[in-house]
Amino acid sequence: MTASIPPRLTAENIEAGYGKSMVLKDVGLEFPTGKVTAIVGPNGCGKSTLLGTLARLIKPVGGAVLVDGKSIGKLSPREAALKIGLLPQNATAPEGLTVYDLVRFGRHPHQGLLRQWSPEDRDAVEAAMAAADVTALADRALDTLSGGQRQRAWVAMAIAQETPLLLLDEPTAFLDLGHQLEIFELVRTLSAAGKTCVLVLHDLSSACRYADHLVAMRGGAVIAQGAPRDVVTPRLIADLYGVACQLLHDPVTGTPILAGMRMLQAKESLL
Repeated sequence: MTASIPPRLTAENIEAGYGKSMVLKDVGLEFPTGKVTAIVGPNGCGKSTLLGTLARLIKPVGGAVLVDGKSIGKLSPREAALKIGLLPQNATAPEGLTVYDLVRFGRHPHQGLLRQWSPEDRDAVEAAMAAADVTALADRALDTLSGGQRQRAWVAMAIAQETPLLLLDEPTAFLDLGHQLEIFELVRTLSAAGKTCVLVLHDLSSACRYADHLVAMRGGAVIAQGAPRDVVTPRLIADLYGVACQLLHDPVTGTPILAGMRMLQAKESLL
């Protein structure tokens, strides 16, 4: 993989939700190009809604998602799919679909009347399956796999799409510790090769360890963003989760680690 400069991804004063219920409130973000951004926050704060809006699954009521200054709403579906890859939180596939066939779907945006399945597509699929450690599962039906195996198959599909912008919603859900680390290391490798990667994560310690940039959300709004070691504080953790803690630092990476956690009482403060 050769490093390249990915397109610039920007959320400009986004307001979005479902029906009349607005979830995102004036969200403005510019995601660092070629870096890993982790979006964190409590359940229901709008993390997945933001990712869906960035991927054009949810149409914003206000504001716009821009790729190199151009609204993604003005791109054709194929143009958008060649720029932005998405692993949604609750991905589903037709019954009986094999792992290999699922990963092949990632190559769909690269097909056309004048460009059918090619050796390059085959190589991309095989490389993605190897990267996500699902090569041995190629002929298995998805509905016969464990939750962790299915998750890795979906990750492989997103990688096979070979987009410069990659959005992953809880990519390590259902995975054991070893495969979690593999996925995080894979994301770091993709970033080093030039991709902009945006992840929704619940594990704040993993977000601090593997992300270059952290976005903290609460109530549909961004309340902090920046390098994890700069923005993660006991006050932020209390504001996000109602949890008191002490912060230690990883002796290898220097990134924050949460320790001594306890729930705060309703009127308790961290003064």
